[in-house]
Amino acid sequence: MSKENRPLLAITIGDPAGVGPEITAKALTWDEVYKTCRPLVIGDAGVMRKAIEICQKDLKVNVVERPSDGLYQLGTMDVLDLHNIDVAQLQYGQVSPMCGKAAVEYVRKGIKMAQDGEVDGIVTAPLNKESMNKAGFHYAGHTEILGEATGTKDFAMMLVAGNLRIVHVSTHVSLRQAIERCKKPRVLATIRLAYNACRELGVEKPRIAVAGINPHAGEDRLFGDEDVDEIQPAIEEARKEGIDASGPWPPDTVFWRALKGRFDGVVAQYHDQGHIAAKVAAFEKGVNTTLGLPIIRTSVDHGTFFREAGQGTANEESLIYAIRVAHAQACVRKGYDPCAIA
Repeated sequence: MSKENRPLLAITIGDPAGVGPEITAKALTWDEVYKTCRPLVIGDAGVMRKAIEICQKDLKVNVVERPSDGLYQLGTMDVLDLHNIDVAQLQYGQVSPMCGKAAVEYVRKGIKMAQDGEVDGIVTAPLNKESMNKAGFHYAGHTEILGEATGTKDFAMMLVAGNLRIVHVSTHVSLRQAIERCKKPRVLATIRLAYNACRELGVEKPRIAVAGINPHAGEDRLFGDEDVDEIQPAIEEARKEGIDASGPWPPDTVFWRALKGRFDGVVAQYHDQGHIAAKVAAFEKGVNTTLGLPIIRTSVDHGTFFREAGQGTANEESLIYAIRVAHAQACVRKGYDPCAIA
């Protein structure tokens, strides 16, 4: 793709005490990244220089004040430096209010740039919830920050693991709260989001499977009423709208059916129901994307891995896949030629 047709993607480095800076440094040594997009790192230049040294990569840091200053060429990392980390005080693998605050600031900057049209989308490295909370930012994760910053009410998390696409009715809440949130309007909204997301990823006529919330999808009220009273009516309403939705399917088999090609997307009812399936299918290669937002956002499917931070051993493949998905979405939304998808 020409430079003009490569989507400009902001990559936020996540918590500086985690593996985010290292996987970012490693990912930006991949030739395919620069063939498909213009990556702009949002973080701290000192942190990134240290990560490059730890990972023993041959990269130069080009500090920029605006996206137009970037070189976007292999061998050079363009960094929008927010100057919010004292590298001398940075301790890898440790909970830190300094790092929690910085990580939130990186994300908020990326969101603002996407809203203003300065970048085509954002790709995020992992946050640490404890560090964020100690810094005074009481969010459950990226999704909630994104929803608040963009004023979006109907949003959902989708995990992409190969041909497995999973969208969640609820995510970072207790299991009790997840059951309480299993209501027809929310399930229907999630089916719509899953359908539209699959189309944006190139599936012309998506087939959406909806998982039940109870064992065996409730077994006709034997194990609970939610599948009959809330999920089934949502599926019926979606079908009236022309969406090829089916279910509720027993949760213990629906993901296997999707992996075999029976479905293009699966609606999971709560966090672990969908996450366990996705991570068994493609751990360290999955992608997390937030649906329903006015901007494009994808992410790695793993956490900060504090135990590995500072060693240069973290695997960057999930970030590479997140860049690929953001690239595909940007090509659809911006009308770019998608032929360069790796």
